Amino acid sequence: MARLRTRLALLGSAAALAAGALAPAQFAGAQPAAAAETKQWVALGDSYTAGVIRAAGNIFEIPRDGCDRTDRSYPQVIDRDLRGLFELTNVSCGAATIENVTDTPQHPIGRHLPPISEDPDYPFPPVPPQSEAVGPDTDVITVGVGGNTLGFADFLTKCSNLGGESDGKGTPCKDALAAGISARLKNVHQEYDRMLTVLHERAPHAKILAVGYPTVIPKDTSKCGFGDLTQFGTITQGDLDWLRHDVLEPLNKAIANSTGTQEAASFVDLYAASRNHSVCDDTKWVEGFVTLPDQLSFVHPNALGHRNAADRVEAAMLDAIS
Repeated sequence: MARLRTRLALLGSAAALAAGALAPAQFAGAQPAAAAETKQWVALGDSYTAGVIRAAGNIFEIPRDGCDRTDRSYPQVIDRDLRGLFELTNVSCGAATIENVTDTPQHPIGRHLPPISEDPDYPFPPVPPQSEAVGPDTDVITVGVGGNTLGFADFLTKCSNLGGESDGKGTPCKDALAAGISARLKNVHQEYDRMLTVLHERAPHAKILAVGYPTVIPKDTSKCGFGDLTQFGTITQGDLDWLRHDVLEPLNKAIANSTGTQEAASFVDLYAASRNHSVCDDTKWVEGFVTLPDQLSFVHPNALGHRNAADRVEAAMLDAIS
């Protein structure tokens, strides 16, 4: 209830500012008692932040830079919801790793995934490290990253290939890759810690909101049909259980643990709220390998998933400035 009161009060301040802009000239000297100062917000992250797929809206930036930010991704949804309270700088980028946020330039790929798809605008010039958009005047930073550092997209491809070869039986992907998971998760944790330190150094007064990943795979993987490309294609049920329990849930835990080491950072959990909206649920917030009729989506949130993320992140942002 306290969060709701805070949100209503802040939105009321924004409305008061908008009304003041329309007031007659003779009232210009009368300033609202609690006018809200616009806060500087920088959105960082990978494709789960940028949007990327058509089911998450249209690419709005012209000319394209290959990062494929879409107009129904959660930063853009929040920007419309809270216009007047925050000024958004969105530098999230599809395929970004933690290092691409921290200090390594990125070569965006757009939708160039040969032989599956070719992007007519490819290749794209490199984009600078996302942290360069952060500065001393930044008030709030949202960052959603880590999956590409872990190698989740590679897991999906490998698991699908191995599942097809095994005719859907057993856990061929787990058997091939499980031994390296612990080291990968440790690397994510270390790189995330370093990223948070860099962001805090660049913006000492900013609140950093580390956004986790939503539920992608259901707890009951019998919901997932083997060979269904609108779900996980030929990944076996056993490997889906392994990916959920030993890869994706620990990834969120690694991110949450990193935020615990930084006083200015906190974790935004998307997993619990999206629990019944996985790739294999009737009302899905994450698309499977393809979205009908012919759109490549490769397991990314759709507009409903971004709306859920916007609700969670928005509430955390309002708490951060209250």
